[in-house]
Amino acid sequence: MIAIQNLHKSFGRLEVLKGINLELNRPGIIAVLGPNGSGKTTLLKSILGMVIPDKGQIEVDGCLIKNQWSYRNQIAYLPQIARFPDNLTVAELLSMIRDIRGGQAQAAPLIEKFGLADCLHQRLSNLSGGTKQKVNLTLGLMYDTPIIIMDEPTAGLDPVALIQLKAIMEEERARGKTILLTTHIMGLVEEMADEIIFLLEGHVYFRGAIDEIKQLYGETSLERAIAALLSQQTKNKGQDTNQSKLPCSKYSNTAFSI
Repeated sequence: MIAIQNLHKSFGRLEVLKGINLELNRPGIIAVLGPNGSGKTTLLKSILGMVIPDKGQIEVDGCLIKNQWSYRNQIAYLPQIARFPDNLTVAELLSMIRDIRGGQAQAAPLIEKFGLADCLHQRLSNLSGGTKQKVNLTLGLMYDTPIIIMDEPTAGLDPVALIQLKAIMEEERARGKTILLTTHIMGLVEEMADEIIFLLEGHVYFRGAIDEIKQLYGETSLERAIAALLSQQTKNKGQDTNQSKLPCSKYSNTAFSI
């Protein structure tokens, strides 16, 4: 459904993506992980057309996205930081997004699940950070799309809202959707993700199942396995290990590059 070939992106002298190759052609929840600055958000925004790559190409459903916009109707997007006009009420914001995007929006079930009914006529400037995140989730999920991109969706959520979000993700996966997720909450990844893609310094450093990376590093948790991965990468920095390979994931032809 999404094919990425030789994707490069720099911001000034900072090279963020360095030849990313990925094919995402199966439904499920895919966690895009990596330390700060590894290129996660840049990769997701490139898929959305919000960042223009310097080199390479992206296809969605077999069509190149460059200079196109209609493909975005197939994608629901939840940004990491929700910035709303403070003077609008929640209801006015929902109406504005419907007018801009068009199509059939289903906000009512999400409003009920996230307990937003009493907030609809409150100005966004008066809402707490957690409530704004619930509004963000409602805006991002109220359209029925085959692809969902969620950048740090759990920020500020209370336990009840988090349970609702997990239930929604499970429902959407069961409906055959592809969900791309970034998060620093490894417990959420272990509980929800079918596969992980780990970015490091602009490269795909690992792609595969969670059990695979845990077995590779001899760890019992994803958090410890990633810590071991980063420790090994740090030790190998500066050594002459260009193009050295570790075993590939059975889910991808992308190997570790250390």
